[in-house]
Amino acid sequence: MKRWKTLMQAAPFMLPSIVGMIVFSLLPIVISIVVSLTDWNGLDKLNAQTLGERLCGLENYGAILRSVEFWNVLGHTVYYIVLYIPLVLVMSLFIASILNRNMRGIGVFRVLYYIPVLTSWVAASLIWKWVLSPQYGVINQLLGYLGVRGPEWLTDKFWAMPAIVLASVWKDMGFYGLFLLSGLKAIDTGYYEAAQMDGAGKVRQFFSITLPLLTPSMFFCVIMALINAFQLFPQVQIMTEGGPNGATQVMVERIYTYGFKYFRMGYAAAYSWLLFVIIFVLTLVQMKLQKRWVYYES
Repeated sequence: MKRWKTLMQAAPFMLPSIVGMIVFSLLPIVISIVVSLTDWNGLDKLNAQTLGERLCGLENYGAILRSVEFWNVLGHTVYYIVLYIPLVLVMSLFIASILNRNMRGIGVFRVLYYIPVLTSWVAASLIWKWVLSPQYGVINQLLGYLGVRGPEWLTDKFWAMPAIVLASVWKDMGFYGLFLLSGLKAIDTGYYEAAQMDGAGKVRQFFSITLPLLTPSMFFCVIMALINAFQLFPQVQIMTEGGPNGATQVMVERIYTYGFKYFRMGYAAAYSWLLFVIIFVLTLVQMKLQKRWVYYES
């Protein structure tokens, strides 16, 4: 009774948040599930009267899973993840190691490294689209000075996805570097002092002390990077629009295309729920696997 009385006293203060969560989170989730079971085009009215005519059951899910396109798109997404996650983690750890040093003006460098994170993806994608231009791009010009003919980048099926990975790593490494920097700051310097007394060098200290104690921060970065990678969209939409020849078509790009270009909103909703299932399952797997490689200092 005491707990119930306390809950009733807190209810008026919780009500605005609860209403907001229901209206802006739970209700859209329920609606998207219903829409995924229809052939709604997103333009006609969808209400209780027309819902029965639009219902198609699990046909959208079956059509997606049977299509070759879905597996190609999933393969493109996995290819992006395989390139993106190791590279962004290595670069983020490299940045965090630099910013962890005690030197004059280090605060300025921390701000500079974080600026790309604050930049909108529209601006960043346009910048990289220019940087990777075959004719006027800075990268190909630098390669030309070395006597190397630069690739076509965004118009080449082989180089288009690595180009998007390059832009993504540039923008995101400051974000993950900040979390890894906080992890480095949390490591007790006494471990390094003891290792130095035992004659351990910098490399041995890094692999025996820094990496094991940094695994909780790295685990968080891996989970976030995996989720963000599956939600890859703005850089693809602006830099390649899924091309060339579908080489950079990914899950969210397909959801947008089917929903707002082809006006197959039910099909797009089903696509989005399949994406949710994939992310959910992979996150659960990561949570299980963390016991094997994540070290939580007791």
